[in-house]
Amino acid sequence: MTNQKQKKKKKNYVPYRLNLLFFAVFLLFSALILRLGFVQIVFGEDYRKEVDREENVTVNTLAPRGKIFDRNHNVVVDNTPLNAITYTRMASTSSKEQLEIAKKLSEVITLDTEDIQERDKKDYWILTRPEEAEKLITKADLKKVEDGELEESELYQLQLDRITDKNLQEITSNPEEMQVLAIFREFNKGYALTPQIVKNKDVTAKEYAIISESLGHLSGVDIMTDWKREYVFDDTLRSVLGSVSDSESGIPEDRIQEYLARGYSRNDRVGKSQIELFYENVLQGQKARVKNVTDSSGNLLRQEKVFEGKRGKDLVLSIDMELQQAVEKVLADKILEARATQGAPARFLDRAFAVVMDPKTGEVLSLAGKQLVKDENGQTKVEDNALGTIQEAYEPGSTVKGATVLAGFEHGAISPGQYLYDAPLNIKGTPRKASYVAMGNINDLTALERSSNVYMFRTVMGIAGSTYRPGEPLPVDNEDYDVFRNYLAQFGLGVETGIDLPRESAGLIGKYDTSGKLLDLAIGQYDTYTTLQLAQYVSTIANGGYRMRPQLVREIREPVEEEGLGPVLQPFKAEILNRVDMSDDEIKRVQEGFKRVYHGLQGTARGSKMKEFKPAGKSGTAQSFYREIREGKEPIIHSTLNFNLIGYAPYDNPELAFAIMVPNASTNFSQTGGISTEIGDEIMRVYFELKKKRTIGQDNPEEQNTITTEDGTLPEDAQQDPEDNE
Repeated sequence: MTNQKQKKKKKNYVPYRLNLLFFAVFLLFSALILRLGFVQIVFGEDYRKEVDREENVTVNTLAPRGKIFDRNHNVVVDNTPLNAITYTRMASTSSKEQLEIAKKLSEVITLDTEDIQERDKKDYWILTRPEEAEKLITKADLKKVEDGELEESELYQLQLDRITDKNLQEITSNPEEMQVLAIFREFNKGYALTPQIVKNKDVTAKEYAIISESLGHLSGVDIMTDWKREYVFDDTLRSVLGSVSDSESGIPEDRIQEYLARGYSRNDRVGKSQIELFYENVLQGQKARVKNVTDSSGNLLRQEKVFEGKRGKDLVLSIDMELQQAVEKVLADKILEARATQGAPARFLDRAFAVVMDPKTGEVLSLAGKQLVKDENGQTKVEDNALGTIQEAYEPGSTVKGATVLAGFEHGAISPGQYLYDAPLNIKGTPRKASYVAMGNINDLTALERSSNVYMFRTVMGIAGSTYRPGEPLPVDNEDYDVFRNYLAQFGLGVETGIDLPRESAGLIGKYDTSGKLLDLAIGQYDTYTTLQLAQYVSTIANGGYRMRPQLVREIREPVEEEGLGPVLQPFKAEILNRVDMSDDEIKRVQEGFKRVYHGLQGTARGSKMKEFKPAGKSGTAQSFYREIREGKEPIIHSTLNFNLIGYAPYDNPELAFAIMVPNASTNFSQTGGISTEIGDEIMRVYFELKKKRTIGQDNPEEQNTITTEDGTLPEDAQQDPEDNE
């Protein structure tokens, strides 16, 4: 009886537990169904949108740079259109898919394979030979990964390291495979959804046509019109115009972060030097912006054009390219002529420089430099070195004597018309100081006309407050150098001119030294200056004492699709950097001395054959040194002469100012600087002939931007903000 009750209780207990379990399961399933229903009803639309979500990615495409014109609106730098083949990689595109497209494209186009690197070949080998690549990883390597001794990401590097030259020979010995690799390499240079140029050089009409017809079978491949920079006048002014990077090199390494912060892409073409670099923010085009709409997997759904893009703004230079070409030819001809006719004394003459400016505005009309170099065959050829006018500094010689006289006037060391005795000076501890001939009692005008050294020595001694006593030392201190150099700096000597080009040289300043060096400084035999500094200095004297900022760019213009120029966006007005402290009468005194240099009976430039143009100026012969490099031997230092000249014309209403430097022109110390006078004559002749040719039949020639105020300032709207071009 008892056993039956126990069995009954046990029998009833088991179904009870099962029912409880089934009930719990029922509740869980009910909760799950309710939750699913709630999610589907309340959030279903949101999740569906998430699945079908579109991503908008805006990318930029290339736009041509602005053009560069000369002052007469001749095109100097242009853009030549190029047929180009591009590839745009989708975010979802795999390497294998890219490889298939590269194989198809290799049947149509041919690329240069010289730039393919070893790493490119190894990556390609692993991608195209996965089974062989897998065998390069050993079980021991995998065990290290399991044990944490090696990161899984490091396995790929092990594969790269274990690829042999024999493995790579499989690729390099197969021209067809090398072509696929070259194309695949170009595919992977760009960013996803950004068109990457695969080929834009020597794209044949056949290649262009076949690809145009096959775009439907070449996913991501497209055709477009690209451009390359064309320098219309070839080598003329080439070093000053600068250069632009190509699509291969992109942004220079040292400026990547700067340009990326400004919205550039790594493969953008940018100005690398000089005008192209200085005006990069003006010349760079506004890229076309295209919005790529993709799904959540990265597949392209459609493209929407946001902005059409725009060519960069145009520059109008102050340079007269016809004058520039003529000046460059004169320099080249005179160098070659001197080398041919003078023999050994001219063996170190290998370059010459000339700058032509409008002294009233600071506009640079010509910036010319020519240099002899040896080509790969050892033959001598002439190259452009216009950049040397702002970056190479030499002893200017007597050309600085006008500034020395004006410094003496301002300091009160001498007065206009004052006579000083020109005879050799004997200063203890200093080599004998003298002019090329003892001139006796002379005034400031004669000192400039005949180029007296001693007059300048006595002037700078007066500035230093030193009294000359034969045979005794002439003590000066550092402050005396500073005082005199401050006077010179008012004319632009020893300081940057402010020209709108990067990396301008301010010349070299000599060390503080004995009294003899201060005297040398007064005659241009110590500090060195650039040709442009001399041009700014003589312009300051020519225009009555205003130091003008040299300008290479006159205007920024709005680009237009058709030929010609658009409206002016920004004109660059004449900018006065400073007015020298000397009075008008004192400046006129030096102007008269400069006039006598050309027209006086004993003027050092009286041999000029172009006096009809009323020139004024100052010649300068400076002793310099040439370091001859000899292979395997010690260098030899040779003493040479620089032949220099500064001038302007006409002297009663200057239209042009010029400076000429011919360094290491001769080793013959009895020779005078005839070559610089001849170059100056040719510059004046060409300038005035061009003016005559251009003004025939013109009733209203273009007005010049000249100084019109009396207080040394320009009207407010004529001032150029120095930060405009930064």
